[in-house]
Amino acid sequence: MHDLARLAQRFTIDWLDRADATVPPQIMAPGYQVHIGDVELDGLDAYTPATVGQLEQFPGLQLTVHSLVLTEERLALHFTEHGASVRHDLRGAAWTGVALFAWDGEVLTENWTQEDYAARRRQLADGVPDTIGPPAVAPWTTAPAAPDPAAEDVVRAWLASAQPGIDGVTWDDGRTAALVRPRGLEVAELFSAGSTVAFAATQTGEFLGTDELPADEGAARLGLAGLVTVTDGVVSGGVVVSDRHGLLRSRTRR
Repeated sequence: MHDLARLAQRFTIDWLDRADATVPPQIMAPGYQVHIGDVELDGLDAYTPATVGQLEQFPGLQLTVHSLVLTEERLALHFTEHGASVRHDLRGAAWTGVALFAWDGEVLTENWTQEDYAARRRQLADGVPDTIGPPAVAPWTTAPAAPDPAAEDVVRAWLASAQPGIDGVTWDDGRTAALVRPRGLEVAELFSAGSTVAFAATQTGEFLGTDELPADEGAARLGLAGLVTVTDGVVSGGVVVSDRHGLLRSRTRR
């Protein structure tokens, strides 16, 4: 097992699944940085209590890993978190996410994550949890793969116009409608492990509107994290998780 994969295993099982708050200082740097949705957490003093709050809301929360890729320097997970909320009469929910991790050769140093909080909100409201996708058979023994700069270039170009419903890529819970017509792109992190490319980015552009909110040509920002595959020079599949919850919340505040 690669040392970085072992850290991810401890992050998933020892920390989140077991809700053991003694684990973060063992596997993360004191200055561990987290970028999740539109929230920035700087250091374990900010990150650990914030996560404990989530774990207390979902006692017994579990994290199922669907895929894992890594290089010698970076790792990414596609996962589903699932549990019952004490704030919603123990209604259950299962919501997907994509997380990218950096390390310094010993501990985790930085994380970029998007989780489908819009799907979680829907399930907690209607009481009908989504189906959890199949788990990866043996994620923790995944071997590092060499980067593919050409695949990275393909994904950077694709992200500048990517929207739900194209390229065979699954967005969020599969029910996501396009919310932004991209005009610009900010890439926070992007790496490849063979033909698979992991990314954390923000699309900026025109807000296309919903039944409740009008379209707006003013700048809208949509955070994304994904794992996509490049075949013969094009994006051929994968998953993207978007911060549609954060985007719609920001539009409602206007």
